[in-house]
Amino acid sequence: MTAEELWERSGLSGTYEAWQFGGAPDKLAQLVKDGIKTATCSAYDLYAAENEPLPKPGDLSVILNSQDEAVCIIRTTKVYVTEYDRVTAGHAFKEGEGDRSLAYWRQVHEEFLTEELAVIDRTFSSKTKVVCEEFEVVFA
Repeated sequence: MTAEELWERSGLSGTYEAWQFGGAPDKLAQLVKDGIKTATCSAYDLYAAENEPLPKPGDLSVILNSQDEAVCIIRTTKVYVTEYDRVTAGHAFKEGEGDRSLAYWRQVHEEFLTEELAVIDRTFSSKTKVVCEEFEVVFA
């Protein structure tokens, strides 16, 4: 089903963005739909480089899989910016990946953020700013 079809079926109103998670979109979309993944993060510098606004509470998003098929709709509940090395174990747990530990989160996100930043010719460090976003599924 397309993002538009899922949105229409949901009965929600307003605007939404449709997107997929980087890295493993199918796996991550399923974790979201199952209520395990309730948070994500991305490199702050990407928003500035692309002149994109940061997400904000209340934003609605259709989560897509790797085939651009709609999986579910989420509502952003919290957004904050922090340095990579200040991300908490609580946030790592909410991201729902691997064993949900901060050590696992750091292992996979250092590589992910390094790749994200390379696209805009920036380098990763422990002080790299990340946008942390929490959300809830509102329609699946």
